[in-house]
Amino acid sequence: MATSFMRRVEDFTCERCGQAVTGDGYTNHCPACLWSKHVDIAPGDRAAGCGSLMEPIEVESRADGYRILHRCMLCGAEKWNQAGPEDDFEQILAVARASTHRKLGL
Repeated sequence: MATSFMRRVEDFTCERCGQAVTGDGYTNHCPACLWSKHVDIAPGDRAAGCGSLMEPIEVESRADGYRILHRCMLCGAEKWNQAGPEDDFEQILAVARASTHRKLGL
């Protein structure tokens, strides 16, 4: 099993919203809807057998930008991913609002 990042330049069509995504080797989620796919154990290894969609469930602000927590809809695995400059900021805000509402029980 890989233990370090393996860069893979791959284009894909988002299985959630249908957006055509041009990968840059670091792309790990759809920039339009922020959903991901459970394909890796270690970044880029494509060793996860699950293959299910991963929902963006939380956003965290950091000094270097934002990161998004994804949860697999099938197995429940969770993974943080760095948000990119091409990500839809309105979607980032929507995920952050929904997460805050869940935490507050609203």
